Amino acid sequence: MTIRDALKKIPYLVLIKKTIRSYFFIRHRKENLLCTLKSDAKILDVGCGNNSPYYTKQLLPNCNYTGLDIGDYNQTKPISADAYIVTSPERFAEEIGKFKNEFDAVISTHNIEHCNDRDGVLDAMIDAVKPNAFLYITFPCEDSINFPNRYGTLNYYDDGTHQGKPPDFNSIIKKLQMKDFSIIYSTKNYKPFFPWFLGMLQERKSRLEKKNYPYTWAYYGFESIIYAKKIR
Repeated sequence: MTIRDALKKIPYLVLIKKTIRSYFFIRHRKENLLCTLKSDAKILDVGCGNNSPYYTKQLLPNCNYTGLDIGDYNQTKPISADAYIVTSPERFAEEIGKFKNEFDAVISTHNIEHCNDRDGVLDAMIDAVKPNAFLYITFPCEDSINFPNRYGTLNYYDDGTHQGKPPDFNSIIKKLQMKDFSIIYSTKNYKPFFPWFLGMLQERKSRLEKKNYPYTWAYYGFESIIYAKKIR
């Protein structure tokens, strides 16, 4: 066993690492929402690629997880979903609409900008949330149409699967409030200080190579985040 492996087994060091990551790097991210849910929560993950089923189950192994997507996009880990729904872009809103007041949390991380029927998908996600339950949405900010082009997507149009213009942040907030949601946290441009600072240090290399680095999004504030609770 290496010294590094031994250190990983010391509980207080693991706790310190998790605390630092939570408070300085992933505040207001999906992981924070998941950690507030009860252990057997029902979760709908709309656009569940990039190993989202696996990582969600790592945090909440006893949750009831339903993933919905148009394929098994970038699933390199075992798909540990309780239900995994594959549908077409045209039927995306229709599939979500089959669930009414059913989930403790509905999550959509960088999916809504890919949807053909953006309003229909948002309405269906809203309806799928139970009273006193949560909706979490992230998407590219409206300013991203003016960001420089980078491999890995920094300008909204770098990704050819993005539909139309970036989602309208204020319109989504207004719709949620009209649907009896209380906004817990929202930001048009997510720029947490430490990731922003690291992104600033990476920016010269990122600019020269025209490539995103882990904290480039934070430096530019590429991501919009809305985290809300359904009151009734």
